[in-house]
Amino acid sequence: MSDKPKSSNRPEFDLIDWIAKQSSSTHGLKLGIGDDAAILSPESGWEWVTAVDCLVEGTHFLRETSLDLVGRKSLAVNLSDMAAMGAVPVSALLGLVIPKSLRRADVERLCSGIFELAETWNVSIAGGDTNSCDGPLMISVTVFGRVESGGAVLRSGAKVGDALFVTGRLGGSLESGRHLSFTPRIAEARELLAIYQPTSMLDVSDGLAGDLLHISRRSGVGFVMEADRVPIHEDVDDSLSFEKRLAHALTDGEDFELLFTVDSEAAERLEEAGELLGTPVTRLGRCVAGTQIQIQLGNELSALSPGGWVHHLG
Repeated sequence: MSDKPKSSNRPEFDLIDWIAKQSSSTHGLKLGIGDDAAILSPESGWEWVTAVDCLVEGTHFLRETSLDLVGRKSLAVNLSDMAAMGAVPVSALLGLVIPKSLRRADVERLCSGIFELAETWNVSIAGGDTNSCDGPLMISVTVFGRVESGGAVLRSGAKVGDALFVTGRLGGSLESGRHLSFTPRIAEARELLAIYQPTSMLDVSDGLAGDLLHISRRSGVGFVMEADRVPIHEDVDDSLSFEKRLAHALTDGEDFELLFTVDSEAAERLEEAGELLGTPVTRLGRCVAGTQIQIQLGNELSALSPGGWVHHLG
């Protein structure tokens, strides 16, 4: 974003000037909004971690969704990716494609959701770009974080004999609106990294069943998960049968909880603690040889279909 003088016939520059004044954090910034590019300040002993997500009206949120929640989610999903890597978020770039039908006040409300969450996690807004269109609202956020050198938690580190855990509870996020207001598990991830040294980790965005497949493929291991251990969120209709409620917990997606593995020794300590900074953690099952993912319900062991949210790419 370029910081240019206000011009009555260039409202984009007025908006950029306003955005620049809203961000109070300079975390990790040597140079922020005002030039053609931002300059971040690296620190010895740390590595940069970067993530980007795009949100599109009609796919990730509805037209009637409160714009401050839309803005909040656009940053939150990236912060969740930072948590999944065990990283500390530092700064963000915003890309806004704004429908011509939106008023300036609407855009400010959208940005307010971003700024509020950025302030909570000390994330500086380093710059970005704005544009207008005749189509839907689109937001792209790129977040930069840092993690101790060699300390990032990948999807590829799970080993046979490791235990599988998840934070929080799962299912019903879309119907309840929780996907717009969730808290990224950044603090929990840092606690996990410091005490329990997870061997693999990701955030549950596309559904537990589908996301577990990513760890399986990247690590070259299989899993056996116990159905009665899956923590089902209270947002899932409790009048449904257990099997249907379980299906919601496994496939709804957009829970943004941490799914991770730890070795057997850490698993015992973590299961005894039962939480990370007040957030419940549940032992779901174990890593096994092979690449098959199975779920055990009573005495029956069956293959687990991914069945989560699928992005339709044509």
